[in-house]
Amino acid sequence: MTLTVALSKGKLLQGSEALFRRAGLPFPGEEGRRLVVPLDGLRFLFVKDADVPTYVEHGVADCGVAGRDVLLETGSDVYEPLDLGFGRCRLVVASPRSGGFDVHAASSVRVATKYPRVTARHFLGHGISAEVVTLAGSVEIAPGLGLADCIVDVVETGRTLEENGLAVVEEVAASSARLIVNRASSHSRRADVSRLLDTLRAAV
Repeated sequence: MTLTVALSKGKLLQGSEALFRRAGLPFPGEEGRRLVVPLDGLRFLFVKDADVPTYVEHGVADCGVAGRDVLLETGSDVYEPLDLGFGRCRLVVASPRSGGFDVHAASSVRVATKYPRVTARHFLGHGISAEVVTLAGSVEIAPGLGLADCIVDVVETGRTLEENGLAVVEEVAASSARLIVNRASSHSRRADVSRLLDTLRAAV
């Protein structure tokens, strides 16, 4: 029976391919943008970043590669047995460098983000009332346009924040690519899942 692996079509795809090839595992080449690719005992699903945990949680895929930032946001009920060591970034609160707004001194804030659940939990934990404005992208411009007081977003180098007049206020969470496993598959497909896990662990 073929093991099904859900992979992100986005920022983690290059790292996933490098890891699978380093581990000596099959990985699709240019398959003409096919989204389901069977190959040498594995079946690959190529889906959006945020959808990987959903496919794994619901058993459409036995396992997958997802960023911890996505896992924190979705709250999916999956096993997370291995940090794959690539796709490292930080989920941070950032606010304008000038203007005198102090996130920690405010009793309420308006926050623009692609991570509404993580953001709401973070500010609630700090006792700050947060109005969360959910955006699909380019959250860095929101404070400068008056849409938000600050943002919660993923940063790697911080260059985009700097170019938009923002500075990191605090880190919400560290993130990297994780191997995730469907709970039922971890039992019913134990030997296959363990073999894949051990092979990838040796290559990390």
